[in-house]
Amino acid sequence: MTHPAGRTVAANLSLTLDGRYHGPGGPGDFGAFLPYVATDTARDHMSRMCQGATTAVLGRVNAEGFLSYWPSVVDDEAADPRDRAYARWLVETEKVVFSTTLTRAPWARSRVVDAPAADVVRELRRTGQGDVLVNSSASVIKALLAADVIDRLYLLVVPVVAGGGPRLFDDGLPASTWAVTQQEAGGSGEVAVVYDRVR
Repeated sequence: MTHPAGRTVAANLSLTLDGRYHGPGGPGDFGAFLPYVATDTARDHMSRMCQGATTAVLGRVNAEGFLSYWPSVVDDEAADPRDRAYARWLVETEKVVFSTTLTRAPWARSRVVDAPAADVVRELRRTGQGDVLVNSSASVIKALLAADVIDRLYLLVVPVVAGGGPRLFDDGLPASTWAVTQQEAGGSGEVAVVYDRVR
């Protein structure tokens, strides 16, 4: 779906059944997701989300975490080809990193921005070609949902109730309607779903 004002703004995140993007142990508590993020369903979902995207948007924590992992996957012949393709896309694409503390960009082909996420993403929407993908950065996604700037959500829902940890969809978001445009259930109970914003 193309937004009437320009590029499509998409976002991806993995969520538990109770809507958490990490567990009660804090930002590093991803135990609920580990059995599911490397399944065929999850990898195919990852391949779909970066297919038309030409700009990656990241928060600082994800940018630094991804930098320590994904570049080495590009040339890893033992890695799944879908992982290698995603790694290559992430390394080669334009990246916008939101941070109030970084003084220099952590990646090649990236720039650091200290400004409201919605303003920056609206400007990205008006310029360039291809989709803008907000890549697993919950704080940025939340700000964009609050401003109703997201056109597409790529969600991987895992069959776990975490029982604690932050939720993606906070109370107070503007009301919105979404249409399912793709869905796939994995053999372990994970569900990859793509929602497009109905405007």
